[in-house]
Amino acid sequence: MSFVVAVDGPAGSGKGTVAKLISEKLGFVNIDTGATFRCIALAMIQRNIKKEEEDKIRELLNHIEINMKPDGTILLNGEIVTDRIRENDVNTLVSPISVIKIVRDKLLDVQRKIAEGKNVVMEGRDIGTVVFPDADVKIYLDASPEERAKRRLKQNQEKGIESSYEEVLQNIIDRDKRDSSREIAPLKQADDAIYLDSTKLSIEEVVEKITDIIKVKWNA
Repeated sequence: MSFVVAVDGPAGSGKGTVAKLISEKLGFVNIDTGATFRCIALAMIQRNIKKEEEDKIRELLNHIEINMKPDGTILLNGEIVTDRIRENDVNTLVSPISVIKIVRDKLLDVQRKIAEGKNVVMEGRDIGTVVFPDADVKIYLDASPEERAKRRLKQNQEKGIESSYEEVLQNIIDRDKRDSSREIAPLKQADDAIYLDSTKLSIEEVVEKITDIIKVKWNA
C-alpha cells in the first residue's frame, strides 16, 4: 500500500519547498519530478546535444542514471548535481525538452518506480493529471508571476546564481506559456485538485493548509 500526494503548479509557485517540508513533517518520501527533467537537460548540455537531435537524445536516455537521496541530494550518473541543475542554462532548456515524447515516456516510468510502495509527496506539473491520476490528494499550488519571480530570484541569490528580476520574470512568463500550451502533458489543474493561491501566504501557512488536507484524507 502507498499514499500519494500530488502537488502540481507553475515554476516558482513554491511547490518544491512545500513538498519537501510536508514530507519531513509527515515522514513521507519527497520526489521532485522536475529534477529528473533537469538532469536530462544537464546531460544534453554536457554532451552538446540539441533538442532537435532525437536520435542522440534516445541514445542518451538508454545510458543515463538518476538517483535521489533522502536528504535531497540529486545524482546524475553518480555525480552530485543538486545545485548545478538549477542554473540558468538548464532553466532555459528544461521546458523545451519536457515536451519531447521519448523523454516524458522514459521519466514517467522512472518516477512511478521511485514512488512504488511508498508514502510520497510528488511535485511537478502533471502529477495529478498524468503521472498519478489516482493520487490520494491532489493540490494545485499557484502564485502571481511577479511573486514567483521574486521567490526564484531569492533562491538564485542564495545559491550564488547571477540573474536579474526582469530576466527571471520573463523566464517564468515564457515558461508558463510553453508549459500550458504544449501538446504532451500540458500544465493544468486536475479536475479533482484543490487550488491554493500562495501569493499572500507564508511557506508555513501553505504547509499547514496542505498538511491538514492530507490528514483528513489519511484518517478517512
